[in-house]
Amino acid sequence: MHLFRYVEDPAQTRIDTYEAHGGYKAWRKVLKEMTPEQVTAEVKSSGLRGRGGAGFPAGMKWGFIPKGTTKPRYLVCNADESEPGTCKDRVLMERDPHAVIEGMAIAAYAIGCHLMFVYIRGEFGFSIDVMRTAMDEVYQKGHLGKNIHGSGYDLDMVIHTGGGAYICGEETALLNSLEGKRGNARIKPPFPAVAGLYHCPTIVNNVETLATVPHIIVRGAAWYKSLGTEKSTGTKIFSLSGHVRQPGNYELVLGHSLKDLIYSPQYGGGILGDKKLKGVIPGGSSTPFLTPDKVDVPLDYESLTAVGSMLGSGAVIVFHEETCIVWVIANLIRFYRHESCGKCTPCRDGTGWLEQIINRIEQGGGKPGDVEKIESICDNILGRTVCPLGDAAVMPIQSAIKKWRDEWQHHVEHGTCLVRTQFSLAEGV
Repeated sequence: MHLFRYVEDPAQTRIDTYEAHGGYKAWRKVLKEMTPEQVTAEVKSSGLRGRGGAGFPAGMKWGFIPKGTTKPRYLVCNADESEPGTCKDRVLMERDPHAVIEGMAIAAYAIGCHLMFVYIRGEFGFSIDVMRTAMDEVYQKGHLGKNIHGSGYDLDMVIHTGGGAYICGEETALLNSLEGKRGNARIKPPFPAVAGLYHCPTIVNNVETLATVPHIIVRGAAWYKSLGTEKSTGTKIFSLSGHVRQPGNYELVLGHSLKDLIYSPQYGGGILGDKKLKGVIPGGSSTPFLTPDKVDVPLDYESLTAVGSMLGSGAVIVFHEETCIVWVIANLIRFYRHESCGKCTPCRDGTGWLEQIINRIEQGGGKPGDVEKIESICDNILGRTVCPLGDAAVMPIQSAIKKWRDEWQHHVEHGTCLVRTQFSLAEGV
């Protein structure tokens, strides 16, 4: 593996150690040997897809910058990681910050940018401190600034801290926040590559995406394509959490088995307490559930879509058999209702209605028709909002009702939990 190769070395945060491990070699190579077009072509050829959740090809995105534009161009590193269950980008920033900065510099060069930003979630105080220290070291070494290494290329960097809003992980809301405005999503098109920060061409890439770029430049697109599957190339960091023995971040080649990630002694180590698996959210809390009969699936974009879910941010959340699915959804909708920016009526009002009804059901006060009402509200949110937050809120709900409808109906009809009743009876036998 490459992204996590040195993260266990505390000295990796220092630039001397990073350079001793080959750091900034890619940056020097780009400045001396490659044109911006060649850098973009190399990343495009590698098949690298955005690791923030959408999975859009990175090199193709860079190529959307209008040719011949006279406006300033900007690069923004999206470090507003806040999808529940996702905790990988902060590890990269805190343990290998120079990999992130080097990747940013290469991407900036590729798009002809001279001022780049990293937008870090405000709660990540340690990440911010580490990144600031790393940035100071980079300037001292001459990797950023004017006429970098005699190349005639100028590049500066700004670290911007956000206020801590989930919506600001969406690229257009992030740009609004960066401009000092409320973090509401913009209607697309125009896309940021055409009219982004200050209405200038802007590329927004995720931390993990950018940290991967130096490895592609040094080792080549062919090497990167040799990892993973035909359409999902390279490696991905999976944040494994929930009812597993060994939660943590694991870097795996795309196409690795989800079942192996959960059960292998090398990774998750199996289900806590030797209980049975009930379900898995494979790509962050916004993605549909998988039931046990679907977990023997490769972890890549295409395979997870084929079984009705998504790779998303790669946050794998595991639930064992004693988990009440209504309780899980009550927690998730509380989060999404709180994080809705309020711009779109379906999301603003719909998530509030969902929270009220689901809480009532979970607490034993469900009424006949409540489940059908939830389904109707979900249908009227999905695909009807400016940004994907509305979709993110309802997809796990729809999935949970489809797969465990009997639990929802039991809550409504009996005012008690089917799962907890089952296990309390079992314990009493």
